[in-house]
Amino acid sequence: MQGDRYSQMVAWLKVALPIMALAILSTLFLLSRATDPTSSIPFADADVQNRLANQKITGPYFSGTTADGDLIAFVAEEVTNPQELVGETRAKDVFVRIDMAGGTAVTVKSDTASVLLADDQADLTGNVILVSSQGYEVRSQFLTARVTALDVRSPETVSAITPAGDLVAGAMHLSAGRNDANAQMVFTNGVKLLYQPKEVED
Repeated sequence: MQGDRYSQMVAWLKVALPIMALAILSTLFLLSRATDPTSSIPFADADVQNRLANQKITGPYFSGTTADGDLIAFVAEEVTNPQELVGETRAKDVFVRIDMAGGTAVTVKSDTASVLLADDQADLTGNVILVSSQGYEVRSQFLTARVTALDVRSPETVSAITPAGDLVAGAMHLSAGRNDANAQMVFTNGVKLLYQPKEVED
């Protein structure tokens, strides 16, 4: 009797197990058809398109040497390259240091920058602070500069702390000196200087 029961159970399982397997497989296929595979992607379509169009680099650091032998270092919080603006690179929280062959060091900070390498031009905007080792600190809301050489201009009003005193000017131009001379900073367009004479020591 036990042998007959065992044989009957084996025969029943031979039929039942394949049927159960088919049922499980059919359930999986039904579930896969009902599920939208794109719903598991963590980015919305608009976000994906934005990331593809606006490639971003976080914390970039670049350094190089100009044709005149000046060393340039560039640091930013992030850099993006908008697709709709071909050739333009935008940077946020920018810091630039220039060590000139003649010995002068210049640093520039700004909230943002827009760089067009093809035009050899960089526009710095927002709380721009330029500091020179010659004792100058210039503040402006906009500076434009060449990328391959020290040639910085502010076509807008600047305020500056200089060795001679505090001044306000309508424009400023910083350029490299000739024959390895120190950099030259020129203020124009209505310069107002508050002269502060040095105290004479006893």
